[in-house]
Amino acid sequence: MGVRIDGKIIAQSVKDMVKDMVKKTVEKQGITPCLATILIGDDPASATYVKNKHKACKDVGIITRDHNLNADVLQSELFRIIDELNADTAVHGILVQLPLPPHLDEFATTSRISPLKDVDGLTPHNAGLLAMGRATLIACTPLGVMEIFDYHGIALEGRNVVLINRSNLVGKPLYHLLLARNATVITCHSKTRNLTELCQVADIIITAVGDRDRFTLRPEMIKQGATVIDIAISRFHGRLVGDSDFDEIIHKVSFATPVPGGVGPMTVAMLLKNTITALGGQTDKS
Repeated sequence: MGVRIDGKIIAQSVKDMVKDMVKKTVEKQGITPCLATILIGDDPASATYVKNKHKACKDVGIITRDHNLNADVLQSELFRIIDELNADTAVHGILVQLPLPPHLDEFATTSRISPLKDVDGLTPHNAGLLAMGRATLIACTPLGVMEIFDYHGIALEGRNVVLINRSNLVGKPLYHLLLARNATVITCHSKTRNLTELCQVADIIITAVGDRDRFTLRPEMIKQGATVIDIAISRFHGRLVGDSDFDEIIHKVSFATPVPGGVGPMTVAMLLKNTITALGGQTDKS
């Protein structure tokens, strides 16, 4: 029986650390960290994500500024708001909730955010620094995965890792983070051949497909004693699931994350950490 990775416990340890850092920042510098969020449209899932982020901020002492924009907002108006937040010294982090409505350019929007306030780690500047091993603001979900490895002492050096995702938000940042830890990383995607065979020789499988109609990580695809980090979350047959069925794989692995309750809580926790990191970077620049 493998170890169930409890993301809530690990996330709480991060939140406790951030709360202490916020308290010290307020006491020593007289500055309260501030995160500005931009939510466009009325998508229920996005609204819930933003609400949860605000609550988490409040729990650790980070103040928030909420910007709710109509779904038909013009790109120019969105740019204007981002520019104002970039220039506001009382705002230390900026988060634009994704995905955006189809008429808005996601790359142009995230690129508009100041790299110093880019708490999602999505600007070309911070993505480039990550590729060169110099980033301080890194995409929250990949950063949370690395925190899980560290918390449980899961070795990465020399390990074969199969990463099933190549997105800018998850797969690409994780590739660079794992490579920096001297793991051997194979990035897989919808066009990858022999995925099952690749998984069967992996010491660590990180999967983030999120479509159970197309893909399921089955027990026979996993090497005995491997670690499985399941980042995906989707609704399948009326329930929230990842890419794997936890109860089926836990008997074969050494560590595994459940869905929900695994990587999910880590994403919000690392957003809080990035906000205090961003404040420190701006203080250093001033």
